[in-house]
Amino acid sequence: QVQLVESGGGLARAGSSLRLSCEFSGRTFSNYAMGWFRQAPGKEREFVAWISRSGDSQSFANSVKGRFTISRDNAKNAVFLTMNSLKPEDTAFYSCAAEAGTYGREWWTWEHWGQGTQVTVSS
Repeated sequence: QVQLVESGGGLARAGSSLRLSCEFSGRTFSNYAMGWFRQAPGKEREFVAWISRSGDSQSFANSVKGRFTISRDNAKNAVFLTMNSLKPEDTAFYSCAAEAGTYGREWWTWEHWGQGTQVTVSS
């Protein structure tokens, strides 16, 4: 059973940085693509970024491109989301996801989800 545990959220000021971590367990990590999604109050869950199984390919939402990076450490079974130049509109509940099959920017293409972590950015 895949288990995902996020950490690293919290309160940040606009312009600052935060790094989210997601620890993976239960299966072979390198067989799974990893993604980050977020949901703000009253809004739909939205795609943030994904990284391929090998780490060679990444994709970002336009709203975070150039500010966020995604990386993975297959030796440590972890994926990271480094968020720079944070904006108040980045405030949301961030969740990591894992998928062994076909995946995309749609949240329903991801099978496994963590509990999430709150990120709040003050202006």
